[in-house]
Amino acid sequence: MSARFVIVGTDTGVGKTVFSAALAGALGAFYWKPVQAGLKEEMDSQCVLRLSGLPPERILPEAYRLETPASPHLAARLEGLAIDPERLDPPDTGGPLVIETAGGVMTPLTIETPTIDLLARWRFPTIVVARTTLGTISHSLLTMEALRRRDIPLRGVAFVGEANEDTQNTIARMGRVAMLGRLPNLYPLNSETLRRAFAEAFAVADFV
Repeated sequence: MSARFVIVGTDTGVGKTVFSAALAGALGAFYWKPVQAGLKEEMDSQCVLRLSGLPPERILPEAYRLETPASPHLAARLEGLAIDPERLDPPDTGGPLVIETAGGVMTPLTIETPTIDLLARWRFPTIVVARTTLGTISHSLLTMEALRRRDIPLRGVAFVGEANEDTQNTIARMGRVAMLGRLPNLYPLNSETLRRAFAEAFAVADFV
């Protein structure tokens, strides 16, 4: 079976969509976000298409698209829908697949089903995307502990932000996890600057 990776964030807005775009582009992978909540601005799949360099057919449609920018369980309820976690099985792609979750591992898909329950069902190697700024140590270690409690394979941690070596090393050592690399803040952020930054900071062999 081709490589499949799940990308989770320690919380909202850490940069997991940008990292997902970089990884999917480097692997020539397919990209899938099972649930998208919030459609008024650029959707994550559109961002990945813009930044990854992948052809449109490699950006797979979401199982659920919700208008409201909120936790999936709330967005669905406000829109008169119910997310069925049983529908959220990864598609067969015939090639590498990068799956990006909505929010962090405990983000509720329904009031009974946090995202981490899906990850436990899939058992795919999971990459934690973490900030380098203040507060990230506790968020990162708690995320890793939750994954390990459910025996979800943890491939490593990818950082996004300016270098903070003590914080990065602390998370890697205390979390007993591989430090895969760090994407800096990019100005401008486009497909070329992202491709170059990923190639400089990450080893594709770590994902094969």
